[in-house]
Amino acid sequence: MLRALVLVAAICLVCRWAFGKWPWDFLRSQSTRTNAIMRARKLLGVENGAGREDIIAAHRRLTALVHPDRGGTTAAMQEANAARDLLLDELPSARNQAEP
Repeated sequence: MLRALVLVAAICLVCRWAFGKWPWDFLRSQSTRTNAIMRARKLLGVENGAGREDIIAAHRRLTALVHPDRGGTTAAMQEANAARDLLLDELPSARNQAEP
């Protein structure tokens, strides 16, 4: 029994050292906002560290494809706008300006 406890503790420590998380942290689901940000990045096709100019350029490319005047739908345009707004709100400079 003691061997099993020592083995489990060692596995936990190796997991923490290798991945930076405890094993039980992998069982938690991500927050809704985190999922929304990942979905917005995927929709616009931008990386994690994308800046304001990258996000705006990706939004322009996407809206050229999904704009209702070009055969797209209003829903697709609204989703593209929401993704842009969410990612721009997540930029560090936007957070600093919003705080007093």
